[in-house]
Amino acid sequence: MIVLLPPSETKHTGGDGPPLRIESLSCPELAPLRVSLVDELVELAADRAACRRTLGLSASQDAEIERNAALRNAPTMSAINRYTGVLYDALDIDSLRGAAAARALGRLAVASALFGLVRADDRIPAYRLSATSKLPGQPTLAARWRPLLEPVLARLAATELVVDLRSGSYAALGRLPNAVHVDVVAERTDGSRAVVSHFNKAHKGRLARVLATTRSEPNDAGAVAAIARRAGLTVERRGGQLTVVIPA
Repeated sequence: MIVLLPPSETKHTGGDGPPLRIESLSCPELAPLRVSLVDELVELAADRAACRRTLGLSASQDAEIERNAALRNAPTMSAINRYTGVLYDALDIDSLRGAAAARALGRLAVASALFGLVRADDRIPAYRLSATSKLPGQPTLAARWRPLLEPVLARLAATELVVDLRSGSYAALGRLPNAVHVDVVAERTDGSRAVVSHFNKAHKGRLARVLATTRSEPNDAGAVAAIARRAGLTVERRGGQLTVVIPA
């Protein structure tokens, strides 16, 4: 089983690994676009005003531009430790030990606007690029990633069950129709439902932790739902679509 996570805009700084080695990352067939995007971000960082416009940054976020300028030489850390925020707080990867930690490292992968797809232990630098960004003179990232990323995801799904926790903009970079897809909704007392961003991320992080560490090897959406329910989550299933329901 592979649990495919969305990335986060916020990332830990620094790292104790060597500078980025694109050739050492998982899914080497994604390397040509990875190289191009790194080159484009480094070049764009030389024009701060253009970089702010392209990446939706304010002047107070110029540290993000500096990160992109240093992409080729900055220290790296494992991808699963690089990303921060609500989902990754709930996942709490650093608290795992022994066999649970080993299972998590083998099962977790992260969608990335810059790298396409990285496994948990791929070493990457801090960067700023969102799935909805459009670099100057180039097509959208979805148009650039799909031809490369969708065959990679399809091959992955042909050999392992993929539980897709990506948000919509990252799912658009590489569609994966055969995965188990998960939504989170808040249910009000009158029975109506709504998607709430904060709780969506927190409960996806909780689900990711449960799935990453379970001794079970689920082979379909029903088995994934059963694991989640045993962990105390309220889950509805419709085919390959799972909905985690929480009180509003």
